[in-house]
Amino acid sequence: MRIRSKWNVKNRDRTPEEIAGVVAFIAWRICTQAVLDLENNNFQTDTQVQRLAIIWEFAAFLIHVTDRMMFERMDEEERAVFISAMAKAMAQTMQDNMEDFLGHGHYKPELINTLNLRMNEYSKFSYSEESGPSFPMLRYFGECITAVMGERQKKWVTTHIIDIEAPDAIKTLKRGISNLLPDEETNEDN
Repeated sequence: MRIRSKWNVKNRDRTPEEIAGVVAFIAWRICTQAVLDLENNNFQTDTQVQRLAIIWEFAAFLIHVTDRMMFERMDEEERAVFISAMAKAMAQTMQDNMEDFLGHGHYKPELINTLNLRMNEYSKFSYSEESGPSFPMLRYFGECITAVMGERQKKWVTTHIIDIEAPDAIKTLKRGISNLLPDEETNEDN
């Protein structure tokens, strides 16, 4: 998947909120592409609401993975601002999409509740900078996706998420983040 992840105006300090907005956009693109990939691999989705539920499960996972990636890059306060801004941006995009399909409503509180629940659950699993999410975290993510999928090939969804969708999503997310926030060591060496 191709993403734009370079700043138009270089050599300018950016706030964590600005960076989070761009990372949220990249993550949203990854989430929507994942739904298309699932459908193209013959996994069943029947309604737009079901597709949005899958997108939100991917969003929760990617927000959590982003939080883990930022652990070494940002201090605790800056990271909290960053992740909060990313979550708010993604929740607003989801709210807008839900209104398009379900009509006017206050969907965001339920989205945030689901996100908080997933963040709490994912925090129980290990993650390393070298290897990424642990197998149990990936399995839990796959099971969350499986719970909202259609019946056709449902028994294979978790395996597909673990083996294909999650690694691809993480790879694209890492590439986007590294382009937006190059390591300081790299900048000093150049």
